[in-house]
Amino acid sequence: MHDHRDQAPKQIRNNKAGLLQRLTELLPGDALLHEAEDLRPYECDGLSAYRKLPMLVALPSTIEQVQAILRLCHELQVPVVARGAGTGLSGGALPHEQGVLLSLAKFNRILELNPQRRTARVQPGVRNLAISQAADPHGLYYAPDPSSQIACTIGGNVAENSGGVHCLKYGLTVHNIQSLKLVTIDGELLQIGGAGLDAPGYDLLALMTGSEGMLGVIVEITVKLLAKPQRAQVLLAAFNNVVKAGAAVGDIISAGIIPAGLEMMDRLAIRAAEDFVHAGYPLDAEAILLCELDGTNEEVSEHILKVREILNQAGATEVRTAKDEAERLTFWKGRKAAFPAVGRLAPDYYCMDGTIPRKRLPEVLAATTELSKQYKLPVANVFHAGDGNLHPLILYDANQPGELERTEEFGGKILELCVEVGGTITGEHGVGMEKINQMCVQFNSLELTQFHAVKAAFDPLGLLNPGKAVPTLHRCAEFGAMHVHHGELPFPELERF
Repeated sequence: MHDHRDQAPKQIRNNKAGLLQRLTELLPGDALLHEAEDLRPYECDGLSAYRKLPMLVALPSTIEQVQAILRLCHELQVPVVARGAGTGLSGGALPHEQGVLLSLAKFNRILELNPQRRTARVQPGVRNLAISQAADPHGLYYAPDPSSQIACTIGGNVAENSGGVHCLKYGLTVHNIQSLKLVTIDGELLQIGGAGLDAPGYDLLALMTGSEGMLGVIVEITVKLLAKPQRAQVLLAAFNNVVKAGAAVGDIISAGIIPAGLEMMDRLAIRAAEDFVHAGYPLDAEAILLCELDGTNEEVSEHILKVREILNQAGATEVRTAKDEAERLTFWKGRKAAFPAVGRLAPDYYCMDGTIPRKRLPEVLAATTELSKQYKLPVANVFHAGDGNLHPLILYDANQPGELERTEEFGGKILELCVEVGGTITGEHGVGMEKINQMCVQFNSLELTQFHAVKAAFDPLGLLNPGKAVPTLHRCAEFGAMHVHHGELPFPELERF
C-alpha cells in the first residue's frame, strides 16, 4: 500500500506561494524576499564558483521569530540554510533551491560587555572587528582575527571555527568562546556552555563550533576577551627561497618561542599586496615571514633578538623590525589585504585551506609548486605558517572552458597531499560544498557513519544545511576514495542525508 504520510509536506514544500503565505503569518512583509532579483545577492558565499537561488529568504529580527520559522520548516520538511555575512570560502552558505535561506543579518547588536569578567555577549550578526572596537576602551580585545574580520560575523566564525593571524598563540574561535544559544530545527532554544570556564557534561560547545550550520541556528554567543599586551612588535624577514622560509617557521617554534602571529607570503602574494596597500614589502623576495611577538617589554625585547638570530641562520636575506606601531599595523594590513589583492592578478582565484604538521611545510610547498607546473595554473601562497594552515590561491579564468574543473582537481590534490603528510583538509574555512569529496579521503566509512549519527541526533530529517560537510557513503564510493564496509551499517537510514 502506498504511504501518503509525507505527501502533504512535500506538496507544501514545493509550493512556494503556500510556504510564503505561512511565513507571512510569522514575519513582517519586509522580512521576506521571494522575487528573483531580491534573491540574487544570496546565491553564493565567498566561493562564487558555486551558485544557487534559494526559494525564499527570511530575515528575522528576534529569537522568537527564528524559533517560529524553524518550527514551520520542520513541520513542512523544508530545508533551511543559515547565513551570516556570506564571507565564507567553502560554499557552506550555498542556498537550497527548495529551501529557506535564514539570514541572521538583523542580529547585529552587542548585548553586554563585561570588563570585569572579560566577556562580551553578542548576537551572531555582529562583525568580528566590532567586538574588539567595543572592548578597546577597556584595554581588551577579541583575539581571533580572520582576514575578513572587517566584514565577517561572529556567528559565521563559530560555524566555521575561524582563526586568523593570531591563532597560533591565542587559538581558534573554539578557544575563545564561553557559551552559545542556539535554536534546533524543531524550534527549541538551547544554552550550550555557561558562565564558568567549563560546563558540566559533554563538551557540546566544541561540537557546535565548526558544525557549519548542520546542528542548529546560533542566535547568541558569549566570547572571551583578552587584555591587550603591553607591547607588540613585528619582524619582517625576506627569503630568496620559499622552502627556506618554510623551514624557518619550524626553527622558531622549536626554539621554544610561540609568536602571536607567524605568517608567510610568497612572491606572487607579496607583489599583489604591495601594489594594493604599499606596505613596504621587499619586491625581490621569493617569500617573506611576518613574525609578531607580544607580551611584556622585557619578554618582547629578548624574543626579538632571538628570532632575528634564528631568521638569519635560516638564510634570510633581510630582517626588519617595525620601527613603530604605525609600521606594525601597515605590515599586517598588507597581509590581511592579500586575498583581495591577489584578486587583481587573475579573473578568478580558488582559495584552499589545508593544514599540515609544521615540519612538513617545506616539502608541501615544493610539491605544490610542482602541481602548479603540472596543471599550468599559478599559485599565490598566503597562510598561517605558525600552525601549518595553508591558503594556496589558485589563479584561473572561469570563462575558459574546463579551467574551473582543472582548478578544482588541482585544489583537491593539494588537500589530499595535506592528508598524506598527516594533516587535514581544512583549518578554518570549513568543508561546505568545496571539500566534501576530500572528506572521503580523510575519513573511513565507519567514521562518516558516526558523523551522520551526530547529525541525526540534532536534526533527524536532515533539514539543516543538507548536502554539506559530511558526504554520504554512496558519494564516497562513487568518488572511489574509500572502502565502504560490507554488511549492514549501524545507521543505514542516514544515507538519505
